[in-house]
Amino acid sequence: MKNKLIVTLTTVYGSRQYSLGQVARYLVAFFVIVSAVSFFISNWLLVKTSDDLASLEEDHQQLTDQYEMMLGTQTLYKNELDELSSSLSKVANERDQLQEENVRMGELQLSLGENLNELETLLDVPDTGDVSADRLETLTMMANQRLFMLNSMPNGLPIQAIRINDGFGMRMHPLRKKPVLHKGIDYKAEIGTPVYATADGVVEFSGNKGDGYGRQVILLHNFGFRTAYAHLNKMVVSSGEFVHKGQKIAESGNTGQSTGPHLHYEVRHLYKPINPAPFVAWNIANFDTIFTTVKSVKWASLKNLYPLNQTVQP
Repeated sequence: MKNKLIVTLTTVYGSRQYSLGQVARYLVAFFVIVSAVSFFISNWLLVKTSDDLASLEEDHQQLTDQYEMMLGTQTLYKNELDELSSSLSKVANERDQLQEENVRMGELQLSLGENLNELETLLDVPDTGDVSADRLETLTMMANQRLFMLNSMPNGLPIQAIRINDGFGMRMHPLRKKPVLHKGIDYKAEIGTPVYATADGVVEFSGNKGDGYGRQVILLHNFGFRTAYAHLNKMVVSSGEFVHKGQKIAESGNTGQSTGPHLHYEVRHLYKPINPAPFVAWNIANFDTIFTTVKSVKWASLKNLYPLNQTVQP
């Protein structure tokens, strides 16, 4: 019994004993030791695994938090990117508008330059190439001054005539048969042809004086000028009325001492008849010519009231 190991197994059928030798005892002891060691190692591994799992769970939570933070940051970046994209689109639109404005300004500058050139040509002044606001203001003032003068003094045609029958000057009177001064221009025209005022003014007379001119209209204008329209068929204005340049004042006819339908047109200054031809040809483009062509009017004193030209004074 000394070197034997007795193992007793008890069942419902009774107890039975088994004896093991020394080798078997060693095996059992080895098995018990291995089991114990395995138990402790397993417990150690289990504890370590639990710790690792807890660490992993903590890392997972950190990663989850970081992911959520990254998602928030990404959303923020996306919003900022959308705002930046919107700002860039707005800037691009503003840039396009500025480019269009620059093009439009360039076109306006070109148009202004062309208009200034045309205005300089119309006013018959040298082309300076200056398209500044001062140059425009100067030309505008000059144009307004000239237009005022052209509206104030007789100029242009009083009627759309067929032709000119007689001009101003000495001629053989068709009825008296002797040389007399023809004080105006005779325009051949059909009876009823409209007659127009050649300047702003007031109707000094409208009727028939019995002086051979038949029905006539006399207009009083600025600066001592008068115009007379004779041998009329009909007057459409009466004495005292104000009229403007280009207004219809009568219709041509064949009244008074006349050998055929026509308009007799006179220009007078201080009651003295002067040749109407220079005034008929006078316009804004040849504005200065009247001051050298018509010498019977003392134009030099007029410049003290209204400068007629910045470079050439009358």
